[in-house]
This record gives sequence, structure tokens and C-alpha cells, in this order.
Amino acid sequence: MSTERTEAQVRPGVAADLDALTAIYNHYVRETPITFDTAVFTSEERRPWLLSHPEDGPHRLMVATDTDSQGVPGNAQRILGYATSSPFRPKPAYDTSVEVTIYLAPDAGGRGVGTLLYKALFEALADEDVHRAYAGIAQPNEASVRLHERFGFRYVGTYREVGRKFGRYWDVAWYEKDLQPN
Repeated sequence: MSTERTEAQVRPGVAADLDALTAIYNHYVRETPITFDTAVFTSEERRPWLLSHPEDGPHRLMVATDTDSQGVPGNAQRILGYATSSPFRPKPAYDTSVEVTIYLAPDAGGRGVGTLLYKALFEALADEDVHRAYAGIAQPNEASVRLHERFGFRYVGTYREVGRKFGRYWDVAWYEKDLQPN
């Protein structure tokens, strides 16, 4: 993993990002236990997911893009990754809780992109009626654990062997973060 910092900007996701976002996600579907989806998606199959993350409200999609060699944002920016806040559970009493996640392009890890994405996401959520954020991290994934702990998430428990992918069972460790001062 590279320790080189990446020149990037973070902005809300838009419809034009759908193909690149789908390609990033499909990498994790095909190659890793990070997501428990087991079949790749077409962009059209992912469109409802994108549309469920508007530019305002508690359910956001933030996208990190690279900048050109002078550090000036270009028109055809490569997407380095994305972060989302999504409904935690479908029942109304859960409306003030969100589940957050980050997916990075395979070559974008270890360069601060995840930190930029979470910083922007949590700033965007600061004025929303959101009490807690939760993150489920398929184990092992030390990089994700470190990122979440850096942002104040605390470990709350592990679901043992909760998902089966690639012919084996995987644990998911759960983390939570207070988003509103008590």
C-alpha cells in the first residue's frame, strides 16, 4: 500500500458518477469479502442506490476525485472512492441512525482518501437529525478498523460467521459513533 498522499477533492455524488461508482463496488463484490453481495451489478441496477442518496438529508453520497498535475480540478476526474450514509434499518424508530461505509478504487488505499471522504461526510451530516452512525466491518480489515477508530467509532461487538462468501464464513465487527453531543 502506498503512503503517498493523493491530491483529491470531495463532492456530492451525481448521476454522471454511476458507471465509475459501480465499477469500484463491483471490484469488492468480485475480489473481496468486504461486501456480502456475491453477484456484480450493472450501472442500471445500481441507479436506485445512487438516487437514494440525495445532496441533502441524512443519506448522503460523497465522492472523492483526483485533480490534475497542477492541483486544479479537471472536467474528467477519476473517481478515487466514495462514502455513504444509508438507512440503518427500515423501521421508523431507526430514522436517526445511519450506516456508513467507504469504498475506494483498488489503487487509492493508504493515501488519505478515506479520511477525506469521512471528514466531508460527517461535516455534511452535522446539521442533520442523525444521532448515531454504525459501521459493519468484515473481518479481518485492519485498515478499515483504524480509519473508523480515528473518526471516534468504538467497537460494540462482532457477529460471528454471519456471512458466507468464497466458500467460507466471515465475521463482521460493528462500530458506532455518536453524531450529536449528549
